[in-house]
Amino acid sequence: MMDRRLPLAALVLLAMCGCAEQKISLAAGPREYVPNDYTGVLKRWTRNESLIVLSELADALNVTATYESWDFRWAYVIRYAADYRLTIDQRRDLLEHTLHNSQDDHEFYVALYGTNWRWTDLSRPTSAWIVRLIDDQGNETAPAKIEAIPKPGPLEFRYFPYTTVWRRVFRIRFPRQSADGRPTIATNAQWFGLRFAGAEGNEELRWEMERPGAGGT
Repeated sequence: MMDRRLPLAALVLLAMCGCAEQKISLAAGPREYVPNDYTGVLKRWTRNESLIVLSELADALNVTATYESWDFRWAYVIRYAADYRLTIDQRRDLLEHTLHNSQDDHEFYVALYGTNWRWTDLSRPTSAWIVRLIDDQGNETAPAKIEAIPKPGPLEFRYFPYTTVWRRVFRIRFPRQSADGRPTIATNAQWFGLRFAGAEGNEELRWEMERPGAGGT
């Protein structure tokens, strides 16, 4: 049964994300972040949506997801290195490793809750929901891996503050290329996102892309 405190978590998240979602760019390259920049970068790469069942006046599904892009990972490492007092060499090695991993998959950190705890386990075939990576060019991609995080720890609660004990948490990875070699997020896509679909309905989280030459990160 869904706890009545859950809407408070959604309100906290709404305050963190603000009203207008920022457009993003998948461009790589060096960044000049400092530890205090992390909160703003997390906001830029995080989306939240709720699927409301009007007949029950309840959230059938509430999902928050962060796309762990090149840009996000750079800011994450800078914050992590400051928190854990890493040496310059340790920070450089961690950054190189983390950025290299961003080239292998499209990876999302996902936290969600719904009307039935068992049905929200995306890692099991009995889940009430299937998740797909989509874009506005018609691409739709199944996950390569869904990794459940059954007991989130200090890293999850600190660096993804929308994590709560009332939510299931996952890392979901999608291939960067389809079986026929095409990018799973088209190079000319105006947006990409995650679609959650099931018998109770469907909902999409979208990341709007900046137009080439529009500037930004």
